[in-house]
Amino acid sequence: MAKITLSIIKADIGSIGGHIKPSQKLFEAVESHIKNKGKGLLIDYYIGFTGDDVAILSTHQKGVLAEPIHRLCWDALIVGTNVAKSQGLYGAGQDLLKDTFSGNVKGMGPAIAEMEIDERPAEPFLFFAADKTDPGAYNLPLYLSFTDPMHNAGLMLSPEIKKGFKFVIMDVNYTEADKIIELNSPEETYDIAALLRDPERFVVESVWSRATGEQAAVVSTTRLHNIAGKYVGKDDPVMLVRTQKDFPATGEILSPYAIAPYVAGFMRGSHAGPLMPVKKNSSISFFDGPPVVSCLAFCVKNGKLTEPADAFDQPFWDYIRNKASQKAEEIRRQGFYGQAMLPFTELEYTGIMETLNELEKRFKVRKK
Repeated sequence: MAKITLSIIKADIGSIGGHIKPSQKLFEAVESHIKNKGKGLLIDYYIGFTGDDVAILSTHQKGVLAEPIHRLCWDALIVGTNVAKSQGLYGAGQDLLKDTFSGNVKGMGPAIAEMEIDERPAEPFLFFAADKTDPGAYNLPLYLSFTDPMHNAGLMLSPEIKKGFKFVIMDVNYTEADKIIELNSPEETYDIAALLRDPERFVVESVWSRATGEQAAVVSTTRLHNIAGKYVGKDDPVMLVRTQKDFPATGEILSPYAIAPYVAGFMRGSHAGPLMPVKKNSSISFFDGPPVVSCLAFCVKNGKLTEPADAFDQPFWDYIRNKASQKAEEIRRQGFYGQAMLPFTELEYTGIMETLNELEKRFKVRKK
């Protein structure tokens, strides 16, 4: 069979009661459009939501950035936006930052994660969706899963995995074009760490097996404020990760999420909070957060998807959610102060900069 493309296109197009979750009517409108208009175009699809974001996962043979696939999903999001407006939902069409479709949705607001693969006899993969955070939220989990034997036993036990992985890392602050660097583990592991420690600027775009040359992971790297020129919402990234055999095992990919690391996001996208692993179709609540990530596991054969297995719907993750809740409460006690709020480089698109600019005029240099 020809190569299969796995595509995720996701956007916040409207939510009940603020940033809690999309309405059932909105969700059904998006799903109905994909079901009816995707015939003959898609092999299979799955639609879900995490927080206030609707994500469309599809399989097809059109390749990445394929115009008919992107137009289908864009039109579905427009249909959902119209329903959101009719219901008076908050943030209707919030992530749709352009008016005219121009061939694909890259640079138009929605998050995109796609990879074209040669299916293995058994092809398991993970579909991650995060809300109230940005693409750098995946930096630490990917680093630990692909470079650290404390989380990936395969780096010691598997001859193929021991050969390491190539990281493609993007400087998302550079807006003229995609500015990337390729670094190899294990030789350049410390260099990878030096970049990924700054998740607001340097983001893992993709990971590749050095044993086979096959792609292991892809992350959406969209930064909404780079498109809109102002803060319009956090970037809420999606990710695809292939697992098993020449790639880390599913459990090795999931292991780092037990840390619930502090990431950017939370209220108004301007704070730090723990990344909480949540069940599928979970909503948002405390302080417009905390930042959340869901993970659905699939297998695919000839482009046909199995039903999803909810990777974070297991008693162990209830314990982690409790820990994440404690971490969220603790840092929120610090309010606006210091590390609880993001640095000015991330706040420059918000109203606080207007306040600071006005205050700057009132500063005086005291004479000796």
